[in-house]
Amino acid sequence: MKKLLILGAGTSGTMMANHMVKKLPREDWDITIVDQYKTHYYQPGFLFLPFDLYKSKDVKKKGENFIPRGVNYVLQKIDKIVPEKNQVILEKEILSYDILIIATGTKIFPGEVEGMKGPKWYKNIFDFYTYEGAKALRNKLREWEGGKLVVHISEMPIKCPVAPLEFAFLADSYFINKKMRDKVDITFVTPMGGAFTKPKATKALHYLLEGKNIKEVTDFAIERVDYENNKIYDYGGQEVEYDLLVTVPPNLGDPVIERSGLGDDMNFVPTHKATLQSKAHKNIFVIGDASNLPASKAGSVAHFEAEILEENILRYIKGEPLKEEFDGHANCFIETGHGKALLIDFNYTHEPVEGTFPFPGVGPLKLLKESRMNHFGKLAFRWIYWNMLLKGTHIPFVSATMSESGKHFEKED
Repeated sequence: MKKLLILGAGTSGTMMANHMVKKLPREDWDITIVDQYKTHYYQPGFLFLPFDLYKSKDVKKKGENFIPRGVNYVLQKIDKIVPEKNQVILEKEILSYDILIIATGTKIFPGEVEGMKGPKWYKNIFDFYTYEGAKALRNKLREWEGGKLVVHISEMPIKCPVAPLEFAFLADSYFINKKMRDKVDITFVTPMGGAFTKPKATKALHYLLEGKNIKEVTDFAIERVDYENNKIYDYGGQEVEYDLLVTVPPNLGDPVIERSGLGDDMNFVPTHKATLQSKAHKNIFVIGDASNLPASKAGSVAHFEAEILEENILRYIKGEPLKEEFDGHANCFIETGHGKALLIDFNYTHEPVEGTFPFPGVGPLKLLKESRMNHFGKLAFRWIYWNMLLKGTHIPFVSATMSESGKHFEKED
């Protein structure tokens, strides 16, 4: 009996368990998935929780409900991966594998920034990238009377690069609805040179920031948080004052990757960007946020990766060449407040442009333009996540690789 072992039962790991149990003969393969947490979180929902747009039940469910029959579900902490022995050491036992899928994701590490996780953590300094942080921030916003709100990114890469922008947009809408927008000064602070990683999207998003009277501070490489005086400083001495700091702390790979000697300096696993195979070990594959791919760390990316990784694992088992097919495809809805959203679709080589999605010329979704239809698409994604995406069900009309049809690319001279 051969063994497929999946580390991590988050979005990527759960999808792969559902994909592979349908493809591998049960008489030949034993499939096991390992995670230390019983709860599965719908992480995109953390954005809505602080604004009372979602309830706790919308973003958390029992993880076991999404692990398919025929897959062993082990709830234990992962201590170390030993690739030389094809083993993974857990807190209570050692598991062996023939093929390993690493889906350990990324986590926030506020302790990496001086003063961030100090005595004011969850008092007037919050994250919203964890369930605990989003819930604590919700309680704070319910009673906050206004002042200087700073939405801040510590460094890149981060999970869902557009989420901090969405938070700023939703905050604008939230305070308008509470009839206290005039009492709130919103500033968006980023280490990047603009609002996003791609030029065309940056231009569109900067326009929205301006229109909503949200100040923008760019190229801000944070050095420390002065929690006693409510200021953040960058290495150049620039300072930004806050009354309420909503920050995205440094995102790093799981510590097990560091303990196992498998990661780069941020604990992400070096991965072939087109095949999703580990660069160091041929029988190890990496999916989702755990990899060092130059793609967005977002659920849509993991979904597209899963469809390609399924075929490449089957090819590896048969001894066939792997398909170099993953192109970094990502599509993201960007909530802009007041019941509207943008949609962007891009990959390694193509930045977001205007057009229609998923059907060329028809849509019904518009790319790089605000619309209520895009907002409804964002809300519908929660149902799709729980009922299709996690279960490894193919989403019709959406290709794992990016289509150029229906997009308005500029012609080269």
